[in-house]
Amino acid sequence: QVQLVESGGGLVQAGGSLRLSCAASGRTFSSYPMGWFRQAPGKEREFVGGISRSDGYTIYADSVKGRFTISRDNAKNTMSLQMNSLKPEDTAVYYCAAASTYRTLNAFPQSYDYWGQGTQVTVSS
Repeated sequence: QVQLVESGGGLVQAGGSLRLSCAASGRTFSSYPMGWFRQAPGKEREFVGGISRSDGYTIYADSVKGRFTISRDNAKNTMSLQMNSLKPEDTAVYYCAAASTYRTLNAFPQSYDYWGQGTQVTVSS
């Protein structure tokens, strides 16, 4: 059974930092792109950023560029999201996602086949 499990969410003051982790089990995703998405109350799920299968190429939403950094450890089958300079508008449930076949890294949710259950990030002003 394939599982993606996020951890590291919590409550932080504006300007603070959090590091989210995503641990995959059931299969390896080292050959496929992975991404982070978030969903705030009353809003649609939106792309945060993603990382390619092996060379570490990353893409980010404009809203987080320069503040968030994605990395992956293929040996451990994990992915991380380092979030700095957090803002109240970053408050959301954060989801990790993984593709199950090779495809170009992109921001479309339909390109990702496996999803975690989400972890809450709350940024207070």
